[in-house]
Amino acid sequence: MSTEQKVGTPSQSLLNNNWDVVISNGLVKTGLGFGGGVLASIVLFKRRAWPVWVGVGFGLGRGYSEGDAIFRGHQVDFGLRNVKA
Repeated sequence: MSTEQKVGTPSQSLLNNNWDVVISNGLVKTGLGFGGGVLASIVLFKRRAWPVWVGVGFGLGRGYSEGDAIFRGHQVDFGLRNVKA
């Protein structure tokens, strides 16, 4: 019996790793924006909905801009942490 592992090309591996970082970063930024919007809505704006949507928008925008920087190769510009596993 031979144990063959299907290994993709290095470019596919790099692209998959980039997508993993971009998606997780986008979800975290959007979640933080949502949480900040909920907190602002409860504390400052008498439970209005618009601070939540503004927070989600800021989170999505920040996730998009950092994802763009990751794919362009400018990871240092946006303060992203590089974790070597």
